[in-house]
Amino acid sequence: MQPLHIGELWMWFAFIVFVLAMLAVDLFVFGGRKAHRVSVREASCWVITWFALALAFAGLLWWYLNGEFGPEIAQRKTLEFLTGYLIEQSLSIDNMFIFVMIFGYFAVPPELQRRVLLYGVLGAIVMRGAMIFAGVWLVSQFTWLLYVFGVFLIITGIKMLVFAHQQPDLDKNPLLRWIHSHLRVTNGFHGERFFVMQNSRYWATPMFLVLVLIEASDLMFAVDSIPAIFAITTDPFIVFTSNIFAIMGLRALYFLLADMADRFHLLKYGLAIVLVFIGAKMTLMPWLHMPVEWSLAVVGGIILTSVLLSLILTRKEDKMRSL
Repeated sequence: MQPLHIGELWMWFAFIVFVLAMLAVDLFVFGGRKAHRVSVREASCWVITWFALALAFAGLLWWYLNGEFGPEIAQRKTLEFLTGYLIEQSLSIDNMFIFVMIFGYFAVPPELQRRVLLYGVLGAIVMRGAMIFAGVWLVSQFTWLLYVFGVFLIITGIKMLVFAHQQPDLDKNPLLRWIHSHLRVTNGFHGERFFVMQNSRYWATPMFLVLVLIEASDLMFAVDSIPAIFAITTDPFIVFTSNIFAIMGLRALYFLLADMADRFHLLKYGLAIVLVFIGAKMTLMPWLHMPVEWSLAVVGGIILTSVLLSLILTRKEDKMRSL
């Protein structure tokens, strides 16, 4: 029996139009085209907005499916979306630590960070869309790939646990070395521009290097996060929408939490445990069936516990320093 896929053509069209409209609002209405430092208040408003939009989408999804297929299908698909959204949002938070490292390495002024992240979001949408459809097709043709994904996630999670305390050395990054050997790069920034004309030649700016690393980091994390959601559902519409909502909200979350990233030092361990849990769930599917709501509770509990423990330990360390 083939699994039920709910995404009709008009649903895909409507969702893509919605995403493009929200990007246009950000870019043309709320100052996305102007270089400015994102305040905590602005970032908080966008975080709340995207979270509320995700919940509203879940409500609309349940309402539509309840009328078309009945309450059982509506509840299952809505829970799949919410669980997928939580997983993707949680795993994408790891990107936040990478963004902090990249911007710090290049000393990117805060007022120049917003637009490069917007371009990063656009690139991530295209890349993840292609990877999602490729992944769904592969799983539909070769179901045994789910077990391969499961083992891969377990190994990735264990590696994250072992190396969570280590920071990548960008001085040795092969991608940066290749760009420096093939492109002329200016010494300083030129506003938000990626390329400038100097001495009748085009030069790349450090902002272009920042963009390349941000896109590369999202590609790297997509390799982990997209297989993870296949433990919950293989419905292309659910996988795509949950991924996009997580990506769209990540930029605002970065500006809200970037200055406090060091306070969530245990979150990486929580994310690693989430990957191991999801990988084990995928590997044991033939023998152990876990309801979607249980997965939602476990993932939420792991993330919440790691955040709370991070804050508690950070507060204790602050008190010890003050003595």
